[in-house]
Amino acid sequence: MVEPLPENQFSPGDTSAALRVVGLMSGTSHDAVDAAACELRLAGDTLVVTPLGHLSVPYPPALRAELVAALPPARTTLETVCRLDTGIGQAFADVAARAVADLCAGRADLVVSHGQTVFHWTHDDGGVLGTLQIGEAAWIAEATGLPVVSGLRTRDVAAGGQGAPLVGLFDALWLAGRPGSPVALNLGGIANVTVVSPTPPPVEPVETHTFDTGPACALLDAATRHVTNGRLSFDVDGALAARGQVLPDLLARLLDEPYYARPAPKSTGKELFHLDYLLARLGPTPPTPEDLLATLVTLTARTVADAVRHTATEVVASGGGTRNPVLMAALRAELPGVAVRTSDELGVPSQAKEALAFAVLGWHTWHGLPGVLPGATGARQPSVLGSVTPGADGRFPPGRAVVGGPPTRLEISRPA
Repeated sequence: MVEPLPENQFSPGDTSAALRVVGLMSGTSHDAVDAAACELRLAGDTLVVTPLGHLSVPYPPALRAELVAALPPARTTLETVCRLDTGIGQAFADVAARAVADLCAGRADLVVSHGQTVFHWTHDDGGVLGTLQIGEAAWIAEATGLPVVSGLRTRDVAAGGQGAPLVGLFDALWLAGRPGSPVALNLGGIANVTVVSPTPPPVEPVETHTFDTGPACALLDAATRHVTNGRLSFDVDGALAARGQVLPDLLARLLDEPYYARPAPKSTGKELFHLDYLLARLGPTPPTPEDLLATLVTLTARTVADAVRHTATEVVASGGGTRNPVLMAALRAELPGVAVRTSDELGVPSQAKEALAFAVLGWHTWHGLPGVLPGATGARQPSVLGSVTPGADGRFPPGRAVVGGPPTRLEISRPA
């Protein structure tokens, strides 16, 4: 028999009240666990999202060192994978418990965990054969007592999709109704975009394309660590790049990468864009650190702009790369006449956007609704994403019956 919930706690099956959700994310920079808490409620066909706050907790140094040492192109062992799966799961669990206590006043209904991507298996033709995110969800459920949605990418891959990026649904609902063709841009380790194109009447839903454009901070950060002998993990405020000059020959070699010419949908990762990849393209005369970073900034800005310059009327950027003013200036220079702003201006904290987006995806999973839009990832059909690890009370998702159809818009609301 399920005990009734205390009066001050929401029931996940009761859509007349908000569902309080914590989204957890660690991206391709693999340096910290980000948590974003929010309340989600359905008002007609609009999903109203009220952010409750966000936090970021760095990985313990020893855990991060072991993770970095195991990532491609390095070789590893199943013993190491098991240790990392446990250690990352426990790190996510600690952050989830802190988010529930500090952001949710000790009361939440659901945790959604992206986990840590350690390998994204792509075929030479651009198809995705598999993807692996680790960080066992059972540790999160045990630490918080809450149900956990995890493993969201794999179902899309099984349906023939790329499995990444998965923020397209959030972006399309959030940017629906904005004029022209807005583009959501995430500047993490890898840059990805969601292109929201209006469709002619009487079709109401927008057409959405979501894909990785190439490296955002992956090569920049790898180069910074290399040229500073590990003293810096990233180019703070783009200071090194600002003192350099773009090297046309090096830029041309980098732009010759076949990935950029592949049609969308497509996805990539550090399996391709890593330090050895960069060093192999530097040529016989190594550039100065400043010139190398200036050239890599232009590489990121150019490949993002090339992917959207014929469609974008507005670019809304988020992720760690937005904190690099040199990169943002380069992006604006590549897209004259296009407004380039951060997601903060539209009510979504740029450093928490992906964690917030996964909270929204988890809300869809909890209610039995697909977490991808038709055609966005190349999947044969939209799928309900992820697996659910039950919480302390053993409650399972209520499914689609309690909400009916999926929302068609998303509105960011301020806390009361």
